[in-house]
Amino acid sequence: MKAILYTKYLKNIFLLTLLLMITPNMSAQEEEEESKSKFSFSGSVDAYYRTNLGGLNKVLPVVDAAGNTTEVISPTVPGTSFANRPGFALGMVNLIAGYEGEKVGFVADLVFGPRGEEAVFGSPIGSANIVNQLYVYWNVSDKVTLTLGNFNTFLGYEVISPSANFNYSTSYMFSYGPFSHAGLKADFDLGNDWSAMLAVMNATDLTDVNPFGNYTLGAQLGYSGQYLNLVYGPQGFGEQVDAANGNIVDTDIKSLFQIDYTGGFDVSDSFFLGINASYQDTDGTGFTGVALYPQLTTSENFAIGLRGEYFAETGSFGAIGATDADGDANVIAVTLTGSATIGDLMIKPELRLDSASEDAFLDGDLMPQGSLASFILAAVYSF
Repeated sequence: MKAILYTKYLKNIFLLTLLLMITPNMSAQEEEEESKSKFSFSGSVDAYYRTNLGGLNKVLPVVDAAGNTTEVISPTVPGTSFANRPGFALGMVNLIAGYEGEKVGFVADLVFGPRGEEAVFGSPIGSANIVNQLYVYWNVSDKVTLTLGNFNTFLGYEVISPSANFNYSTSYMFSYGPFSHAGLKADFDLGNDWSAMLAVMNATDLTDVNPFGNYTLGAQLGYSGQYLNLVYGPQGFGEQVDAANGNIVDTDIKSLFQIDYTGGFDVSDSFFLGINASYQDTDGTGFTGVALYPQLTTSENFAIGLRGEYFAETGSFGAIGATDADGDANVIAVTLTGSATIGDLMIKPELRLDSASEDAFLDGDLMPQGSLASFILAAVYSF
């Protein structure tokens, strides 16, 4: 009997020892898995086909005064960013790596391809045509987060990544507002669906360096998905060197001011209405615009949306491509987009009509005209 009890005792000791040996290893594995789960990797790839209806659909050879031949994109496209190349064309590869810790983290967002090159045009040093966003952040508390680095703009309804936009082509307001900022921002959770943000930044879209020696201020006030955004600051040199004597002289530096409202409402379970309104001014030159984004989800795999935009420029801003003597040209752009989802792939057929107050476009014979219709078929894969 004692032998049996002793044997059971030894078995219990052995099992307890084994459990104690396994438990730390299991805990270490769980911690390692938890640590790995904080890292994320995502992105998108997109390509498209574009044709102008009643416009030129090829690249024009241009010969300069010296007899050199260069190539330019068809001048018949709308004066907005991205999706402007004729025929079958490429968007970009977007690779985003991140780490989200309890208190600190980072985001490294890289872009490759024509769309990426256009998006980071203001990054001429070191990361030209590659870095879209690169920032670190610190959750100082549950209510305050500090972010330092290069981050996409907080203004506007649309973004650079085509996977996050309903329409594939972009609006005039997005195209002529800032794309990205470099600086330090503080985000505040004010409670009861209220939020705020304050930022000190380089001049807009200068994300690698501050060549001007002055700074732009940014602010945002949000409530339940509605945001009021502000940007103000000088966008050029305040001083320059006089070549005649080498002395530093003051110059007339102009400051950019932009106020922007971005928001939207769920009208029903299947119908969403997005809204964007923006005003930008730099010493009398700028634009005013408003856009509505009604979107209807018809099934689990298909939705259809419209972007109706009115955009008016002042002071010969030049966004539309042709301005009258008073510098107050305007354009109405209507874009109808379908979005069919096949797994992680989105197919987006799109019809767009731009109608300007001036003859801002060219037809197939290079004759000026006031409107342009176009068709785009885009494919966007997200991972």
